[in-house]
Amino acid sequence: MVTAITQGVKISVDTIYQDEHSNPESGHYMFAYRIHIENLSDYEIQLMRRQWFIFDSNGTVREVEGEGVVGVQPVIAPGDSYSYVSGSNLKTDIGSMRGRYLMHRSIDNTEFLVDIPEFELIVPFRLN
Repeated sequence: MVTAITQGVKISVDTIYQDEHSNPESGHYMFAYRIHIENLSDYEIQLMRRQWFIFDSNGTVREVEGEGVVGVQPVIAPGDSYSYVSGSNLKTDIGSMRGRYLMHRSIDNTEFLVDIPEFELIVPFRLN
């Protein structure tokens, strides 16, 4: 698990290789990741947008950007958390992802960026 804290928002990431949804012979490797967002600040926040950078070991970099996460823009009260699971595919058996969330703080109507720490996507047999 990797973790980062930005402006009182803690992001933790776990990953798992999805063998049943992958096809290595055709260069398709599927990974799931679980994001846990904790609001350590004193103010309510809302996740408005996401931006991902997906790195494949063949040198390919993809950028994915959009509203919310998994179809929602969660509001997270002080001391509360929000978790979700999503996925990404690679063309090789090693890669990584990193990104950021655009958050909105309702008390002063400000927006700020929260870092999603870089995490590795590695097929388990490559770890031996």
